Amino acid sequence: MKLYSIFFMLILLLSCKQSTKVDRTKILPFYNSEDFTPEWIAKENSNYSKIHKIAPFEFQNQNGEIITNKNFKGKIYIADFFFTTCPSICPILAKNMASIQEEYKNDTSVLLLSHTVMPWVDSIKKIKEYATEKKAIDGKWHLVTGERNTIYDLARTSYFADDEYKESKNKNDFIHTENFILVDAKGRIRGVYNGTLPVDIQRLKRHINLLKEELF
Repeated sequence: MKLYSIFFMLILLLSCKQSTKVDRTKILPFYNSEDFTPEWIAKENSNYSKIHKIAPFEFQNQNGEIITNKNFKGKIYIADFFFTTCPSICPILAKNMASIQEEYKNDTSVLLLSHTVMPWVDSIKKIKEYATEKKAIDGKWHLVTGERNTIYDLARTSYFADDEYKESKNKNDFIHTENFILVDAKGRIRGVYNGTLPVDIQRLKRHINLLKEELF
């Protein structure tokens, strides 16, 4: 009887261990820290409920509409940071966001969110002009502005988007990042990509499709 009990416990432990395994070829990791260390966390894992989420936010988009995290609840979205007068990486980022928009323009489960990092310059009027120039589709691609400190804090503590701040911890530093951040339907970071590289844009699209499988 004692031997049987030991055997039964071993089987139980093994089955529990197997239930927490994740197929890394089919499931994207989670990112819980600014060093973007990927973590595959099964639903059965006690840490699943502690996975990092984007903090609540409220901004105004190119049409002057109030946009909050509630607009993205249950949606997959790609976030980035730009400013309308940027002559270097921002035009490339916008071009690649437009490419993603075109790919998923009829897919209501995928949205885009671009935050200006120069809100003292980028008024709603300027952002509207920029959005029109980049052919942003209303309701699909939100370009937003708000208080500088609010945007910068969200970028650094929620999206982990500011590489220089990770080193300097200087809140006065200007944010200028090429990162595209992939966020799932529950507001959790599932990928980070160089928004200027075609190979990373293709990888991002593949990962969007993987996330879409989690929705259904």
